[in-house]
Amino acid sequence: MTNPADNWRPESWQQRPALQQPAYADQTLLAETLAELAALPPIVTSWEIEDLKQRLAAAQLGQGFILQGGDCAESFSDCNSPRIVAQLKILLQMSVVITAGLKQPVTRIGRLAGQYAKPRSADREEQGGESLPSYRGDLVNRAPFTAADREPDPRLLLRGYERAALTLNFVRGLIDGGFADLHHPENWDLDFVGHTASADQYRRIVEKVRDGLAFFESISGRPIHEARRVDFFAAHEGLHLLYEQAQTRYLEHRRAWYDLTTHFPWIGLRTADPDGAHVEFFRGVANPIGVKVGEALDEAQLKALLRRLNPDNEPGRLTLIHRFGAARIGEALPRLLDCVRASGIDVLWVCDPMHGNTRPAGNGLKTRRFEDISAELAAAFRIHREQGSRLAGVHLELTGEHVTECTGGPRGLTDADLDRDYRSTVDPRLNYEQAMEIALQIAGQG
Repeated sequence: MTNPADNWRPESWQQRPALQQPAYADQTLLAETLAELAALPPIVTSWEIEDLKQRLAAAQLGQGFILQGGDCAESFSDCNSPRIVAQLKILLQMSVVITAGLKQPVTRIGRLAGQYAKPRSADREEQGGESLPSYRGDLVNRAPFTAADREPDPRLLLRGYERAALTLNFVRGLIDGGFADLHHPENWDLDFVGHTASADQYRRIVEKVRDGLAFFESISGRPIHEARRVDFFAAHEGLHLLYEQAQTRYLEHRRAWYDLTTHFPWIGLRTADPDGAHVEFFRGVANPIGVKVGEALDEAQLKALLRRLNPDNEPGRLTLIHRFGAARIGEALPRLLDCVRASGIDVLWVCDPMHGNTRPAGNGLKTRRFEDISAELAAAFRIHREQGSRLAGVHLELTGEHVTECTGGPRGLTDADLDRDYRSTVDPRLNYEQAMEIALQIAGQG
């Protein structure tokens, strides 16, 4: 990677237009908080980041698949063991199904341990004739509609750091302790797994994997250690630039800057302006970077993004996460593929079949139809094949819990079912059953 030391610093983004940033009233408290945050140990390490980049590079070459999933937005209250275990379980179960179907290693990237800030369509929200700052996630302010709660609070940055570190350390502890051992996948069963339509199919796959492990270990006379421990990586949208900057460090032994808040930050569609602050910040760090792309980016903007974020065409460096919607992908994705091909820059392709399919339900809640999500994903696989490209991953908003936020799926949920267990404060997520159906769909591409 080109060393940016001569023309980039972690604060250089502050000279660019910065969208989606909170307006803090107490600048003194903000400065004190950022100094305290910058002095704390990093949440992730550079060797973990480089390990992930190598895995992304392998997937880019057709030697793996990327499963990225988790909550649309984490809250600080989500930092509890049952919720973290449920998220880890669903990603482990999905990855086993996908590995068995595609016959390739799956890299698991959780939308967790830092997904505490969310972009908003407007800076302010109105209720009952009163206007207050929009809720921008627990990293910035609080959800209740009061003036005190909606005031951006710098000290929440430290709370976010602490919750992210606690979450990721718990995940590491589970994995190091053998929780992810493929020899004992029964440890991953969620309470309601036996009630799902796909339960029998899933268990048949698990038995096949376990029998295969036993066979190879018996003839080799030694255990397959890779089956006892899996690697797990964290990701979040790199939205709050002061937070990202505070944990960005230059490592002499690597001669590069790293954003050590997460392994895999991504830039959202709202902040993907090639001349904007977010692109300026992330062009200078050595982390692998994801960018959400859709029809809002024209060809010139997209090519500028590719040049600025991956000037050396480094394998594994840049992931494009496309999101169009089931009705638009057939027309929009081929143009996107043609544009990237013409640029000469290689990328890893990931499909986000969630965001382009959001719609209002009859009761005013945001929802997504499972059938639309499935259709966009199927179209993405087909179009990439037809264009001589390869879809190497999927990016999903999901939960290991039995929520009712997306309609359709194995139980045929309707708009009338949404009120039964709708928990998301931002975007609707696939529940356990729906997520497993998607995993089986991906496995069928093998």
